[in-house]
Amino acid sequence: MSAEAPETPLVDVEIAPKPPRPGELTFTAPRRGKPPRHLADLTSAERKAALTELGHQGFRAAQISQHYFGHLADDPADWTDVPAAKREELAGILTPRLLTPIKVQTADAGTTRKTLWRLFDGATVESVLMRYRDRTTMCVSSQAGCGMNCPFCATGQAGLTRNMSTGEIVEQVVAGARTMARGDVPGGPGRVSNVVFMGMGEPLANYKAVIGAVRRLTEPVPDGLGLSARHITVSTVGLVPAIEKLTEERIPVTLAVSLHAPDDELRDTLVPVNTRWKVAEVLDAAWRYAATTKRRVSIEYALIKDINDQAWRADRLGRMLRNKLVHVNLIPLNPTPGSKWTASRPQDEAEFVRRLEDWGVPVTVRDTRGRDIDGACGQLAAAVK
Repeated sequence: MSAEAPETPLVDVEIAPKPPRPGELTFTAPRRGKPPRHLADLTSAERKAALTELGHQGFRAAQISQHYFGHLADDPADWTDVPAAKREELAGILTPRLLTPIKVQTADAGTTRKTLWRLFDGATVESVLMRYRDRTTMCVSSQAGCGMNCPFCATGQAGLTRNMSTGEIVEQVVAGARTMARGDVPGGPGRVSNVVFMGMGEPLANYKAVIGAVRRLTEPVPDGLGLSARHITVSTVGLVPAIEKLTEERIPVTLAVSLHAPDDELRDTLVPVNTRWKVAEVLDAAWRYAATTKRRVSIEYALIKDINDQAWRADRLGRMLRNKLVHVNLIPLNPTPGSKWTASRPQDEAEFVRRLEDWGVPVTVRDTRGRDIDGACGQLAAAVK
């Protein structure tokens, strides 16, 4: 997650902890095991089976799913079509608490909200809600930490704690949807329209859970949240076998490749997985994805001062991308505390853009929000630990 320093000052929002539900385990210390099973982890048929196996009426699964995905209700007391005596028990079966907010920071006059969540086992992850004039985007995490070890990324330097479950991923989006629906973000009540898997973690390294989340997010209510697959972006540093697998899914999400360098010599350093799959292999896989899905590939390129922002690298990148179904998203690096890596000079950024445009490659510079709220992935989590 990256961001641009907003005009408004940093604001910390106090979080009042919710009381535990009857019989619910509360967080006291790190625990081992899998996250609690949630309806977002399950298909509609599996939700029904989960209830009938425990002696409940199967049709309650659709009712609860409607409340979760359709009404965005997080309090069983609002399930008025479910017998009051059964609400808490059914909530414990299908909607156990997955995420506990421990810190929220806002910027851009409150339209950017970054939340630090604690998971059931004590791991922490981050999500960011960004409201624009024409859309609201949720940037979500797919892993607690990251194992890709990119040296300029706060999350990568923290290492991988564990994969997140489908339910934990989906709940980040649903929580943002609740915030919008309740009018807690300036601009009045609204809805989440876009989701980007660009938070903590390498999404394609947690393939099964991420694809499960994509399916839950795109399935119509009450099976899922009913978002358009075309409004979902899945990012990767270039795990070629997983890109090939995603291509076979034929789900028209946008594939974003975090390239950061057009030459193997530098990319081996910036993105260590490049020692396994070289630039040409990654791009070949991306072009096959574009040819199959007819979706334009996004090339993510963090501009780092005197490292990868030279004019000749812009020309090399332009030659590689010209005449392809592609768009380049240049990202002014959001530096992490104590890092030697910093954003490019404005004149170098402008020259990089000009040269790509000369090659006929569509390019934009990301409107990066939240620099003053620890906007880069992993910064808030690192500060709280």
